[in-house]
Amino acid sequence: MKNTYRTFDVKSEYLLKEKQSKFYGYAFPIAGVESVKSSLDSLKKTHYSARHFCYAYQIGKQSIVYRVNDDGEPRNSAGIPIYGQIQSFDLTNVLIVVVRYFGGTKLGVGGLVSAYKECAKLTIESNTIITKDITITIQIKFDYLLMNKVMRVIKENNLKILNQQMDTSCVFELLTTRQNNDIVCDQFNRHLGIVISIK
Repeated sequence: MKNTYRTFDVKSEYLLKEKQSKFYGYAFPIAGVESVKSSLDSLKKTHYSARHFCYAYQIGKQSIVYRVNDDGEPRNSAGIPIYGQIQSFDLTNVLIVVVRYFGGTKLGVGGLVSAYKECAKLTIESNTIITKDITITIQIKFDYLLMNKVMRVIKENNLKILNQQMDTSCVFELLTTRQNNDIVCDQFNRHLGIVISIK
């Protein structure tokens, strides 16, 4: 089971020219499917005279969601080659769009597959791939008398407090990395006797 994932931090773009046709590649970091439409709408305003906005995206760290779209190009000549590059670079939470302007010379299906694949590859390479920790949200319930010991564990493990309810009985929601989760749970449960649930 992976503890990290590879993605982008910023948007990037790349221009590939092939037999007078222009392929504008764009790489976006995305958090969810709702980001796909807004990114496409933005590109359609920029490239209002282009006919093809082919794309692929992949979202998720454990449960993967992906989609490919040929947008009027011959079937499997654009979306699949773009998605193949997302897989080749082992990326997730990314959207790759290739906008095509026809230059007058037909490329044929093989030529289109090659051009979309190459444009996606070069667009990804023009960006900076970053590695992020996969995180887990845990909830702990404990007596207020344990507060100092709980805060020590939180500080030592660089945990982020997402939510807290403090009374005689306290409830904290904490963010930890998957890599660190077993150690953190052991410190809370075995050493302090605190009940833990994973959100």
